Amino acid sequence: MHGTQRGNEAKEEIVSKSGNNSVDLMICDLSSMESIRRFVQEFKSKYARLDVFVNNAGAIFFKRQITADGFEATLAVDYLAPFLLTHELLSIIKSSAPSRIINVSSGAYKSGKIDFDDLQGKKKKYGGMRAYANAKLMVLMFTYELARRLDGYGVTANAVLPGFVATNIGRNSGSRLQSLMFGLMRPFQISAQEAAKTLVYLASSKEVKGTTGKCFSRMKEIDTSQASHDQQKQKVLWDTTTKLLGIL
Repeated sequence: MHGTQRGNEAKEEIVSKSGNNSVDLMICDLSSMESIRRFVQEFKSKYARLDVFVNNAGAIFFKRQITADGFEATLAVDYLAPFLLTHELLSIIKSSAPSRIINVSSGAYKSGKIDFDDLQGKKKKYGGMRAYANAKLMVLMFTYELARRLDGYGVTANAVLPGFVATNIGRNSGSRLQSLMFGLMRPFQISAQEAAKTLVYLASSKEVKGTTGKCFSRMKEIDTSQASHDQQKQKVLWDTTTKLLGIL
């Protein structure tokens, strides 16, 4: 089903269940840096505030794919996209303070490793889950570094580990076997509604007002690995990312 059609169906469901007609649908291809920048321009032309910003989209590709920008697809969608989106929207997020940024990572980050000489997995045999784990570790490190850089602006930045959620991730992975495996595991996954509770909590609860630079799972703050908290590597990752994206 085309993304626009699915989006419109979701929009109509939200309006129907909430009774709120002020729901907008905007489409963005997160594998394209041009699409991201175009989306931000469109958003800023329509809206003057952004109180809560959630980076939630993610993907796994079990065959190495390259985007139009020349990036490995998992890195592009799961890490570079939220980094660029946040960067491009940061001015309006700051002007809307107190505001909140929420980045969705994954428990898979625990097996992630960052090789600054091979962020795009060119030198080693490509592994889809390895690329995914690496990207999700980067999301955590980005969140912690972002929180420090936003100190004093009234903007919080936190991460979420949603758990093993029953979504369509892996369906278009490029591997029929891997897609089948994800389908077979579906009965063991938690519902998207259950996983979303933590996102809603971080987006709206007064209990976490002012809380920043943390990671949450099942509506509770959790600690993450020592590697994710390496501030020196967080800064190197930030600088490396801005160079990749051509951000001054």
